[in-house]
Amino acid sequence: MIYRYKNLTPVIQQNTFIAPGADIIGDVHIGRDSSVWFHVTIRGDVHYIRIGEETNIQDNSMLHVTNGIYPLNIGNRVTVAHSVTLHGCTVKDNTLIGMGTTILDGSQISEFSIVAAGSLVRENNKYPPGVLIAGVPARVIRDLSEPEKQKNLQYAKNYIKYKNEYLETNNLQSTISGG
Repeated sequence: MIYRYKNLTPVIQQNTFIAPGADIIGDVHIGRDSSVWFHVTIRGDVHYIRIGEETNIQDNSMLHVTNGIYPLNIGNRVTVAHSVTLHGCTVKDNTLIGMGTTILDGSQISEFSIVAAGSLVRENNKYPPGVLIAGVPARVIRDLSEPEKQKNLQYAKNYIKYKNEYLETNNLQSTISGG
């Protein structure tokens, strides 16, 4: 469900799939051709959330911010896997965030990186581009190969295909809301 908070209404760009049961609240902008899957919460109530184009936020994930201090910025062609918590951080373009990962306030995941499933990125950590990040607490494990970086793009393309199939199968219309 799309919720207005105070005078803030989510803005959802063209050809984006929002699954039933997803909740999007307040100062949230979602780019074109993105998807928000079942039971996701995106709460832009006390700061803003920006999600780029061709990005997918998968089932049971939670996106939030810190009041007036840390917004949440997610780039283009980012795959946020199932049950991820992103809180007041930045995830740059062409990145994969693995299932069950938590990324906390002020942290930054750079382009073409992978954060392995189950990782915990603690506050204010910044990582270089093109790396595998894993562990509790998370640390850089190694540089990614070129084929691994290309897989990040393929995951995003797969989710564009899935969301298009959901939109077509359910006869849903692409709309632009808010703003």
